Amino acid sequence: MTSAPMVPLMSLDTLWFQVAGTLCNIACTHCFISCSPKNHSHEMMGLEDVEMRLAEARAIGVREYYFTGGEPFMNRDLLAILEATLRQGPATVLTNGMLLPPDVCRKLKALSDLSDYSLDLRISLDGFDRASHDAIRGQGVWDRVMGGIANLVAVGLNPVITVTTAAEGVETWEGRRRFLDLMRSFGIEKPRLKILSLFRIGAEESRTRAYADWERLSEEMLAAGDVETLQCASGRMVTSKGVYVCPILIEEEGARLGHSLAESQRSFPLRYGACHTCWVDGVTCTT
Repeated sequence: MTSAPMVPLMSLDTLWFQVAGTLCNIACTHCFISCSPKNHSHEMMGLEDVEMRLAEARAIGVREYYFTGGEPFMNRDLLAILEATLRQGPATVLTNGMLLPPDVCRKLKALSDLSDYSLDLRISLDGFDRASHDAIRGQGVWDRVMGGIANLVAVGLNPVITVTTAAEGVETWEGRRRFLDLMRSFGIEKPRLKILSLFRIGAEESRTRAYADWERLSEEMLAAGDVETLQCASGRMVTSKGVYVCPILIEEEGARLGHSLAESQRSFPLRYGACHTCWVDGVTCTT
């Protein structure tokens, strides 16, 4: 049996926060960590929890911060968390777009305007229309997301639209054009689109399939310099349970690297199927 290649942490540039834990207001059929209204595998992080990590990150020299879940806007501390974060670096929030009423969008715009750093909102879509999107994310979700996007645009924020390959045809040029045209219909002159691969873990295992035994990396597969290009060579994920190697593997106990950021600054074996997807598809979770 071949050994898994090791990836060193070259520099801790990107820090992720599982700020909503695994709690979400919907239960998508392809969610790689099976987030839902009842999943308490990882709990929400409060303002004090995040501020402690921000202090660690500042001492290490982290350059950018990402907030995910679950659904981050379920966390009542999120706006205060973003305000604290934007005092020391750029911040990005990954959201399903359902909890963005006008007052929240106005506050997000104010935070963005007052900071020297950028604030990005990434909204997840999984279809070109109501029927295809709601088949994956749940009935009634599309309409609420469209309202959230409209509210962001109304205050002058241009969200990044993130789509997975669960949306049929998204990888084609025609599929990309349809998403870009959708965003232009909101009056966005320069729409932003990010395509993400599917990870065959969590809920996705039931929707399609799990990873096969052959979908693992070996040292022989990687060319010189490949390891350094992976996101785990420059990032870490903080949850209520400690520090993990990346946002994808927080349900793998072997991916937990310790309690502090200092403890997490060590090499990691790429033994998981998700590692194979990251390498083969050139996945990066950052914007």
